[in-house]
Amino acid sequence: MTHAELIPAPTRIDGPYRCGFVMDERTAISAGPGTETTERWLRATVGAAVGLPLRPAPDGMRSNTVTLRVDDTLRPEAYRLTVTSAVGIEIAGGDAAGVFWGAQTLRQLLGADAFRRAPVARKATVGIPDQVIEDSPRFHWRGLMLDVSRHFLPKDDVLRYLDLLAAHKLNVFHFHLTDDQGWRIEIKRHPRLTEVGAWRSRTRWGHRASDLWDEKPHGGYYTQDDIREIVAYAAERHISVVPEIDIPGHSQSAIAAYPELGNTDVVDTTALAVWDNWGVSPNVLAPTDATLRFYEGVFEEILDLFPAATSPFVHIGGDECPKGQWKASPAAQARIKELGLADEDELQSWFIRHFDSWLTARGRRLIGWDEILEGGLAPGAAVSSWRGYAGGIAAARAGHDVVMCPEQQVYLDHRQASGDDEPMPIGYVRTLEDVYRFEPVPPELAGTAEAAHVLGTQANVWTEVMQDRSRVDYQVFPRLSAFAEVAWSALPAPADRDLADFERRMVAHYKRLDALGVDYRPPGGPLPWQKRPGVIGRPIEGAPPIV
Repeated sequence: MTHAELIPAPTRIDGPYRCGFVMDERTAISAGPGTETTERWLRATVGAAVGLPLRPAPDGMRSNTVTLRVDDTLRPEAYRLTVTSAVGIEIAGGDAAGVFWGAQTLRQLLGADAFRRAPVARKATVGIPDQVIEDSPRFHWRGLMLDVSRHFLPKDDVLRYLDLLAAHKLNVFHFHLTDDQGWRIEIKRHPRLTEVGAWRSRTRWGHRASDLWDEKPHGGYYTQDDIREIVAYAAERHISVVPEIDIPGHSQSAIAAYPELGNTDVVDTTALAVWDNWGVSPNVLAPTDATLRFYEGVFEEILDLFPAATSPFVHIGGDECPKGQWKASPAAQARIKELGLADEDELQSWFIRHFDSWLTARGRRLIGWDEILEGGLAPGAAVSSWRGYAGGIAAARAGHDVVMCPEQQVYLDHRQASGDDEPMPIGYVRTLEDVYRFEPVPPELAGTAEAAHVLGTQANVWTEVMQDRSRVDYQVFPRLSAFAEVAWSALPAPADRDLADFERRMVAHYKRLDALGVDYRPPGGPLPWQKRPGVIGRPIEGAPPIV
């Protein structure tokens, strides 16, 4: 194992040297104040994998230890990992998170077997060369958005993805919980949201242009205790969770459960079911006081389930809201006139601003897709720039924080290669190299004061054509490994990045992913069982535009 095999690449390495430290059954953990989460994780995860008990170090033990401590001279999330043959291992972090990220690096230094759940080697010792690794992240927000509405992922699969994020030093989990095709979170005051809204009768197989259907009913949801478990599990791994409740569009599952939420003067909302197709449903929320009160009740329970300490941001969607029903609705038109608004676009802005103020008054920050910029936002609101860079540039210049996640670059549902072998191919070709050369800060902001508003970046995973965990794995990996390095490491300009070195380090990283049971896309293309012959997608040819 050499330092050159670490992903994401650290800031600086001194070594490795020929001498080294050997961990054995007597190796103990000396955990300082604030490092308890890392101590628990090392013992339960790494200790179990390599067959070492990693007991607490007795007072006065000065050698054969893994020492964990917070060093406030280091930056937040930064760490320094020191391996000394005569003493052991010390991980010093600028805060508790920094210590934990240092432990992720230690796990990589121990080799691929440290990523298993039980030991495979008979001899319970493992050696690491002497070295010093100093490291810190480029961005504070390093995220993954996972859509569990289009296809539900059971709780254990979500917990597994939190582990995969942690292994890549990613620290934000954007949890897309509601959409036209399913409502995935229990709301006690509105039980029909999951009794009805969590289930659909069938599912389109492939892109919406496909004539194939999976006639098996699909659905599922997380109980409130499931959500509490997910949030606590994330917090133990220093991952923030951003819940998303999509409004006022992408809401057909809610309207199917409670028809009074829809535009009842335009359509018979009692006849609506949870949508079984892909795309953007025309059925959107009615702009009534009753709808506002309903969703305030939803968000009250959301705030209770996602505490401010781990979920300072709440995502409200705000994208792709068709205006046809509002244009045809006498009630919506009366609302526009009553509020003194110009048109339906301003009506959507009114909807968003209501919950912007509502969340701000309760100590949270609203974040939404870049359409929410239209009409203005409160000062604390943030923007997920998905349609390209333009929304993020506009947000930063207007003084709003932004997370860069342009679909042309980091939508991992987009296909990974051209040709017929890619399963249900969607969108532009985005190869491992393309993701590795992604730059979150566009030239228009680089070197300006507004660049400070770029909180970071995230990759997004929309699951219309990902029916299960294995399909999600295939689309996400190995590209998430490249994305993690983009988000964490201080890389040169995209054209100057050392792809050959990254690919060399990925050889070792593929072994880690194998040990973790990740069904990634192999470098040579999909395996036979990963293909979906005869199921059409929606491939877009050519290079994606930079917009």
